[in-house]
Amino acid sequence: MGSKKYVYLFSEGNAGMKDLLGGKGANLAEMTNIGLPVPPGVIITTEACKDFTRLGQKFPPGMEEQVRGKISLLEENLGKRFGDKRNPLLVSVRSGAPVSMPGMMDTVLNLGLNDRTVETLAQVTGDKRFAMDCYRRFINMFGDVVMGIEHVKFERILEHQKDKAGVYFDNQLTAENWVEVIDEYKKLILRETGKSFPQDPMEQLFMSIYAVFNSWNNDRAIVYRRISKIPDDMGTAVNIQVMVFGNMGNDSGTGVAFTRNPSTGANELYGEYLINAQGEDVVAGIRTPQPIAALEQEMPEVFKQFADVCKLLDKHYRNMQDIEFTIEKGKLYILQTRNGKRTAQAAIKIAVDMVEEGLITKEEAVIRVEPGQLDHLLHRRIDPQASLEVIAKGLPASPGAASGMVVFDADKAEKLGQEGKKLILVRTETTPDDIHGIVAAQGILTSRGGMTSHAAVVARGMGKPCVCGCEAVQIDYGAGEFHVGDLVVKEGEVISIDGAAGQVILGAVPMIDPELSPEFQRLLEWADEVRTLEVRANADTPQDAAKAREFGAAGIGLTRTEHMFMAQDRLPVVQEMILAAGLQERQAALDRLLPMQQGDFYGILKAMEGFPVTIRLLDPPLHEFLPDAEELMVEITKMRLTGGNADELQAKEDLLRKVRALSEFNPMLGHRGCRLGITFPEVYAMQARAIFQATAQLVQEGCNIIPEVEIPLIMDVNELSFLRKVVTGVADKVMQETGVQFHYTIGTMIEVPRAALLADEVAAEAEFFSFGTNDLTQTTFGFSRDDAEGKFLHHYIEEKIIDENPFVVLDRRGVGKLMKLAVDLGRRTRPDLLIGICGEHGGEPSSIEFCHVIGLDYVSCSPFRVPIARLAAAQARVKYAGKVKQDYGTL
Repeated sequence: MGSKKYVYLFSEGNAGMKDLLGGKGANLAEMTNIGLPVPPGVIITTEACKDFTRLGQKFPPGMEEQVRGKISLLEENLGKRFGDKRNPLLVSVRSGAPVSMPGMMDTVLNLGLNDRTVETLAQVTGDKRFAMDCYRRFINMFGDVVMGIEHVKFERILEHQKDKAGVYFDNQLTAENWVEVIDEYKKLILRETGKSFPQDPMEQLFMSIYAVFNSWNNDRAIVYRRISKIPDDMGTAVNIQVMVFGNMGNDSGTGVAFTRNPSTGANELYGEYLINAQGEDVVAGIRTPQPIAALEQEMPEVFKQFADVCKLLDKHYRNMQDIEFTIEKGKLYILQTRNGKRTAQAAIKIAVDMVEEGLITKEEAVIRVEPGQLDHLLHRRIDPQASLEVIAKGLPASPGAASGMVVFDADKAEKLGQEGKKLILVRTETTPDDIHGIVAAQGILTSRGGMTSHAAVVARGMGKPCVCGCEAVQIDYGAGEFHVGDLVVKEGEVISIDGAAGQVILGAVPMIDPELSPEFQRLLEWADEVRTLEVRANADTPQDAAKAREFGAAGIGLTRTEHMFMAQDRLPVVQEMILAAGLQERQAALDRLLPMQQGDFYGILKAMEGFPVTIRLLDPPLHEFLPDAEELMVEITKMRLTGGNADELQAKEDLLRKVRALSEFNPMLGHRGCRLGITFPEVYAMQARAIFQATAQLVQEGCNIIPEVEIPLIMDVNELSFLRKVVTGVADKVMQETGVQFHYTIGTMIEVPRAALLADEVAAEAEFFSFGTNDLTQTTFGFSRDDAEGKFLHHYIEEKIIDENPFVVLDRRGVGKLMKLAVDLGRRTRPDLLIGICGEHGGEPSSIEFCHVIGLDYVSCSPFRVPIARLAAAQARVKYAGKVKQDYGTL
């Protein structure tokens, strides 16, 4: 049996061989095969790299002979030979992994030059300066990339030479200057490595191949793979390609172009080029390139050929291409093509245009747009042309951008907001008490807390920008200022935040308003045709509900009634209800809350007429509605020391006793949710009455209303049957009192593992399940979310103990297994059981895909993520069309 095939000519490969030939190599082969003018070359496979690593950094047997064999084929075809005095072969050596991977080995150009062939190059081109320039570039790259000598040491020699010659730019040096530089470069290599610069082109080639394979495991590459979740065993290919020169005079040049505009998506050539230049000159920015359109004037023939090539590539790959090209003495060569990076706006326009041009199907268009990219389009963003003074960086917790004056206190924020002032609420962290301040603010900045802290969750729900965990911001509430290093920003001064980048910026910045372009609307319509998963929104106000409908939500999957209790006009009544000495006092407070709650539900149900609205009864522990114990202690101490009003002092002390009595060691697992409803059934009865009276009122007005009453935190069917009786009892009474018949359903949230394990029993009393995956993740992992994110979760992810933050991306193996079990058990008892998800995962693309696979009916997310969810649900349908995956752990 012969040795493995490690080396391919470009003409032997194609685009489908990406894993073996790397992304760049497979594309070069594909272009060669469709007849484009690609400089010929050979590819050493990723298999050779894997075997090299396995053999302890040694070339695998047979590889070197194969390389020599293919190079001699190239030599024959071109009539050029390595090291030949009359017609030397010169090549470039580049790495090329199967996926785009910055951080790999840099390119080596002009390999094959030595003291002899450089003279030939000078004769052939009639330009000694050009030949010496090529040679010194090669020695510099080879010394740096292959022999490991820092680039800066070569730079010093060059700077010294320029000073000596009294010039500023490299291209002002003469051939004689370059000869001196080359001599100094060679001495540097000998001094640093103890070896002379190799003169034999074959030796140069094998040393370069060795360096490419070695670079697969350099620190940069390993770190990049970890961040981008690229497997370590993929290996890289090596591309060896015949050199073409863009710097052979004014009929030569080099450039980069996109087949469509990467910012707007417009179907027009976009790019730039330089006359008489090598590729790295364009990137290095030493000379200002010309727009590609100018090539039409300079070289009309070449431009026409290039424009045709671009059209051909755009059609062939059915995607916008990013193309590198060189013109050598009036002849066009294509060096590389790949799918071009583009903005979200361009991605949508290109996908929709390509459907209309008949290049791709609607399903392909839906798959082409990254759901996460849509975030930028749904929020105000900073004008990319603006110059910014970034003073600190935190976590990009909620996308969008805002400018406003700094305010440290929620009450003050509310007051200033009512006066029409623009402001940014800056807090160490936010609590539910700050909600009125968050509503009034343009954006939120916190110095503590993670991507799923209170501020982040609330801001995302409201579509407001938020930067969290910005530890550089040291807040001094007493002095009314914050510090970043030596910089002091006082309350009332203007700052801006960019929630998508996590940046804090000094002063106001210019913004761009979001708009749903016609292409965006069309793409979402196609997504709706494809998907089977419904998309609802989480909304607590009629304004949120209206925004959700505008973005295409088909109902509300979660209305949190506690957010309504936090409003400043309600909070005192809620506190009276909590502090009531007995049932009579409590009922009096509830009677005052009833019309307020009824008004809330009337507004939301009306805004969502014709669509289902899930209303969750009170969930958080009662102490969340009361003042902070420490703050009360401070107030009481102050009053005692300053001889404050005795009655007021007594009232504060009573309040503190009650706050302490209600405080819990672990409130998240404490007296909350249905446990409150069972202890104080009158609270849930008041909420049920508010829902049903609002429903009856709307039905009388001729509206089609679909309320779904949701009982939170169930862990046993007996809790649900107890509270179901309370709710149905109230519904019957309201129907009797109003003489109006209406339809409603009662269901529960599945947010503790026991409820999921006993879902078949729970389903006997529930007409729907909604997975509260924020709490289900906490209770399955045994993590307290804020503590985990603040203290150790990032460390777990860095050490690869877990792959992702489970509060951001649904944990399919653990939490997902419980969900799958609950779906199967629940539907065994009640086949028509409606099942959805309303945790934050409902707006995260990978989690939405999982919900599609396990057969949920809907996902629910914040209004601003509805378009993202519509697209992600369609992508899941396309991906799994006709497939049923049982092994949900590996999906």
